[in-house]
Amino acid sequence: MRYHRSRGWEIPASETTPESIFLNRRAFFVGAGAALTVAGLLRRAHADDADPTTGLYPAKRNPAYTLDRDVTPEKVNLHYNNFYEFTTSKRVDADALKTRPWTVTIDGLVEKKETIDVDDLVKAIGLEERLYRHRCVEAWSMAIPWTGFPLKALVDRAKPLSAAKYVRFETFLDDSIAPGQRQFMPWPYIEGLTMAEATNDLAFIVTGAYGKPVAKVQGAPIRLATPWKYGFKSAKSIVKISFVADRPQTFWQQLGPDEYGFWANVNPDVPHPRWSQARETFLTTGEQRPTLLYNGYGEQVAALYKGLEKEPLYM
Repeated sequence: MRYHRSRGWEIPASETTPESIFLNRRAFFVGAGAALTVAGLLRRAHADDADPTTGLYPAKRNPAYTLDRDVTPEKVNLHYNNFYEFTTSKRVDADALKTRPWTVTIDGLVEKKETIDVDDLVKAIGLEERLYRHRCVEAWSMAIPWTGFPLKALVDRAKPLSAAKYVRFETFLDDSIAPGQRQFMPWPYIEGLTMAEATNDLAFIVTGAYGKPVAKVQGAPIRLATPWKYGFKSAKSIVKISFVADRPQTFWQQLGPDEYGFWANVNPDVPHPRWSQARETFLTTGEQRPTLLYNGYGEQVAALYKGLEKEPLYM
């Protein structure tokens, strides 16, 4: 018989935990640990995506920009959007878009080239709220309380050279999160304005809406708003703004040159090749009303197009 001497720290076999219970308990803690790890990663992802400028909203409303209709409810706006980077459906799921950190490169024919964090840009220029009409080329319309700053302020910051005739906007490119960018289209999304358009008081860089940072489905964290033009001119989720000598080849112009041109000014008398632009539909009520020339902003922008009558200004 083998003699086993007690070492003083051992416990009787009757008090040991059965193997099956130990393994189940170990599995529980492994599972709990995994759950805590996932929760921690989610919290970190949320923190990484958080907007540090949230405290700047709501910004003071600029009383010079008013509406002749009610603001479209936020819920309606968020559930009826075009964001082809993600889907051709109006129900956009852009949750995968990671909006922080986010930088914007300002380059081309300028004195001050830079790549700047979007939050630093916001803090440097400041914010205001404006009420703008929004008219889609598909003949539906909204009214939105945008927050941001005049594009002219960014132009002044960049100090463009005299050779700069246009401003080119480029949006994000990441087909790992944006399913629409896996389709055969001329990605990334490119838009452009003339220097005169870009420095018009109405041209607006948007970083917020409805008194808070702009939602992902609306083009977070930074987009363009040009309310006298059809909505496709207002590029979303911008990563680069370039000052160039030649007119940019824009996304929709490349995709459908017979239907979508560079200018895209709203005009009820110039139909889209497949439908009339004479009337628009309010998304909130379904009410229709006559479309307004330049979407009602003719007083502010009509002078930009004098001498350009031979241009296809409304396509």
